[in-house]
Amino acid sequence: MSGFHAVSLRRPAAVLTSALVLTGTLTCAAAPAQASTSPSQTAVVSMGDSFISGEAGRWQGNSNTQSGSRNGTDRAYNGKSYDPTTVYGGTYSSGCDRSDSAEVLSATGIADVAINLACSGATTGNVIRAGSGGESLNGERPQADQLAAVAAQYRVKLIALSIGGNDLGFSDVITNCVEDYSLLYSYCYDDQGEKVDQRMDSAMAGVAKSVQEIRSVMSSAGYASGDYRVILQSAPSPIPRGSEIRYAQSGWSRLTTGGCPFWDKDADWARDVFIPEYAAEVKAVAESEGVQFLDLQDMLQGREVCAKATRLATSSQGPSATTSEWARFLVSGAAQGTMQESFHPNYYAQRALGRCLGLIYARPTGDYACRNTAGKDDSGMYLTGVS
Repeated sequence: MSGFHAVSLRRPAAVLTSALVLTGTLTCAAAPAQASTSPSQTAVVSMGDSFISGEAGRWQGNSNTQSGSRNGTDRAYNGKSYDPTTVYGGTYSSGCDRSDSAEVLSATGIADVAINLACSGATTGNVIRAGSGGESLNGERPQADQLAAVAAQYRVKLIALSIGGNDLGFSDVITNCVEDYSLLYSYCYDDQGEKVDQRMDSAMAGVAKSVQEIRSVMSSAGYASGDYRVILQSAPSPIPRGSEIRYAQSGWSRLTTGGCPFWDKDADWARDVFIPEYAAEVKAVAESEGVQFLDLQDMLQGREVCAKATRLATSSQGPSATTSEWARFLVSGAAQGTMQESFHPNYYAQRALGRCLGLIYARPTGDYACRNTAGKDDSGMYLTGVS
């Protein structure tokens, strides 16, 4: 969900079983190097986990072709070999996976520079300053400590935050649901729902603390509360409802072809219970902390992995922002990239998320949901008010 991240191969990521071992986690992105800077330059900053760091930005759509450019879906293919650093830069080796298409880098018209501090797998404890009990991740200081340096070097106008999913155990949820489908032939929604409920209060307390830490950092840097904005966002569902999956739940096509091994009931729970509940809780935190809320639960509607309105790329029909899936499927067959990328918004979705961020930036007050327009690329993203 929302870029679910589960088990871990190279790093904690998506999930799987048996011959398909999935590793997933929500991701983080790093700041691009900037040429000539000065205190007069403005900045927009993203913080949090893999849903905003840019995890899966390597991929534009999905394909089961294992060689070459994977029918044009693999942006890391250079004609001879694969170089993920062309997409993730130096953060590929650390596992933060900050892509060149990450939300903050895809947004336009906000600031002079865009800085991505998010990191795949981050929890709220990786956002909170070390002095407040926060912890480093992948060799990087807590994100609020990194923000302090950014706030001193630039005039920060906007901070986008996506955090809390890993505190809830998104990866564990995905891993268990995939295993229940492919190995155990049982449902996951009941026991996983209980676990999520048990973790919710603690996770949301961490989200609130993360916002408070950001406020404290900015205040210490000399910013007044009106000098910048914080936008707290929820996460989109990378899988559709059971009735919207284009492969029958019987047989193996959901696992081996589509990369969406979930029972209908589990998919329905994820899409219509888990993700909406998460969005509602994050919204409540945004209200209590006095920051804007960006609801992304429907952002991938009709563009999810295995959604009926989408298709896999083939040799005769390459990837397209209007017909391809906007989330990374569960890697099936020979490896394509890393398992950690599974069930995260891909290149097309990250472009769309950047559009969402730009749209809400143009509205200085109020909470909004961002949705896509069927048949259009990221230019079709639009906002609706949420109450």
